[in-house]
Amino acid sequence: MEPRSFDFLKRLLATVSPSGYEDEAAQVWAAEAKTFADEVRSDTQGNVIAVVNKGGKPRVMLAGHMDEIGFMITHIDDQGFLYFGQIGGWDPQIVQGQRVWIRTQHGKIPGVIGKKPIHLIKEEDRNRVTKIEELWIDIGAKDKAEAEKLVRIGDPAVIDYGFMELRNGLVVSRGFDDKAGAFVVLEAARMLAQLKPKAEVYAVATVQEEVGLRGAHTSAYGIDPLVGIAVDVGFATDFPTMAEEQKRVGAAKLGQGPMIGRGPTYNHKVVELLIETAQANKIPYQLNGEPRGMGTDAYAMQMTRAGIAAGLVSVPNRYMHSPCEIVSLSDLENAYTLIAHTVAQIDEKMSFARF
Repeated sequence: MEPRSFDFLKRLLATVSPSGYEDEAAQVWAAEAKTFADEVRSDTQGNVIAVVNKGGKPRVMLAGHMDEIGFMITHIDDQGFLYFGQIGGWDPQIVQGQRVWIRTQHGKIPGVIGKKPIHLIKEEDRNRVTKIEELWIDIGAKDKAEAEKLVRIGDPAVIDYGFMELRNGLVVSRGFDDKAGAFVVLEAARMLAQLKPKAEVYAVATVQEEVGLRGAHTSAYGIDPLVGIAVDVGFATDFPTMAEEQKRVGAAKLGQGPMIGRGPTYNHKVVELLIETAQANKIPYQLNGEPRGMGTDAYAMQMTRAGIAAGLVSVPNRYMHSPCEIVSLSDLENAYTLIAHTVAQIDEKMSFARF
């Protein structure tokens, strides 16, 4: 991966951008897009759209959501402790004891998620998973008045985990779901700017995927593309306890290439074009069977207007929806290379009708 792209990835992951509060990530993504795109704009929902080969035909949309899971402050008690709800899906066992950043009108404020010590927990409660509503955030405030000067109801928060390189080309961070996708679609657009496609390409960093695929629905409606390719993370199954899960969700390994989705949601011609492009360009890939409609931006695009010919490319991800998600840099690079070379072949003569 080129140093410029690697730096962009790290800056994107450093942002605090839970669903509905994506503006930090949007600013980083838009600034990078402006270095090569013909046009960069945002909409009222908060999606950021970069256009390559403006005026080309047909329209192709690439979507990766830039929101992450997080929390929202819902109550401040008399002692200045903050209670919170979850934005997106959390395993409550992960949440307790974590450090957090709260985004406020005064900037980022640190805090910790508190819980009663194990010594004081009743025997019958020790094996029970603590509910989110039984936890709180401690920012060190002396009372409610001080806390309310710093934090408002509705302020978002994320767990305080940053980017780190591991071994063998693996990297770990909070928020790879799905800043990895937002990164990949813009890098694919950057590559397409050099490949000179016939299509007009819309790379979109979408919002609010974790709370209902909202940004993909609205941006796809506005763009009205012929083809839409979503990029998300997929379940890596190459770690302990996942042998049984492979029978349900398939087998996928880090470093073995992006995952190409197959199933009712995905247009068969888009899928075959992705596979043929991977084979022709010797890009490693993995197939992922999805027999039901899946909760990604591809589903939102498929169901927009009269229907968009949708495809999904996923980046294998260990420990999804945790603060320590792991992906492979080579999978990221192969994902955007695959998408760029696939889109470069699309022209007005291609039909994506099912039959």
